[in-house]
Amino acid sequence: MPVLIMSGGVDSATLLWYLMERFKEIHVITYIYGQRHVKEVEHAKKVVEKAREKAKVHHKIADISCIHDLISKGALTGDEEVPEGFYTDESQKVTIVPNRNMILLSIAVGYAVKVGEREVYYAAHKSDYAIYPDCRKEFVKALDSAVYLATDRMVEIKAPLVDMTKAEVVKLGLKLGVPYELTWSCYRGEDRPCLKCGTCLERTEAFLLNGVKDPALTDEEWKRAVEIYERIKSGVK
Repeated sequence: MPVLIMSGGVDSATLLWYLMERFKEIHVITYIYGQRHVKEVEHAKKVVEKAREKAKVHHKIADISCIHDLISKGALTGDEEVPEGFYTDESQKVTIVPNRNMILLSIAVGYAVKVGEREVYYAAHKSDYAIYPDCRKEFVKALDSAVYLATDRMVEIKAPLVDMTKAEVVKLGLKLGVPYELTWSCYRGEDRPCLKCGTCLERTEAFLLNGVKDPALTDEEWKRAVEIYERIKSGVK
């Protein structure tokens, strides 16, 4: 049984379905760490409930919001506004939560040792390289080595999507039947996706490149999402 970190978004939902092709039982951890878009936790619950139709999924919700004051910085956990634009834009650096994946993975590793499992998975992918240092292959390799030593060669870190773009992740998920209508991506965490922040634009692009509508959006929202994507892509304000 692997241990999977799951946010409730496209990437981790895809990785859950990927793992269900290989394992009949999976441990899933979803974190509350003081994020602005905490509603992703409710979507993670929905995705897991759907997954339980196919496999035995143990789901832990870990409230570690006590660390908020220690790592609170930028737009996701601090007071700054979530910027519009693509992840490749310099402005998107305010969405970095310093050392987030190191913290979340470290806890997951401890949990893996407790339940006697040897692999911890997270859904880092290639499209995040530009802005997020803890999604890069170098980080995965280095942390895997450190964890391997820290657990006396018991646990490994796995990131099977790390060489895939977001569009390739969605392509895989569509093939696997991932219920993307249950997922949440928007960093602003409002009632509906803003369609303008980096994660919304990346999501729109991924579905567009696969020639399908984002099933989490209404027809009107999808039309607007595509219009916003094309406008920002072309540099028109």
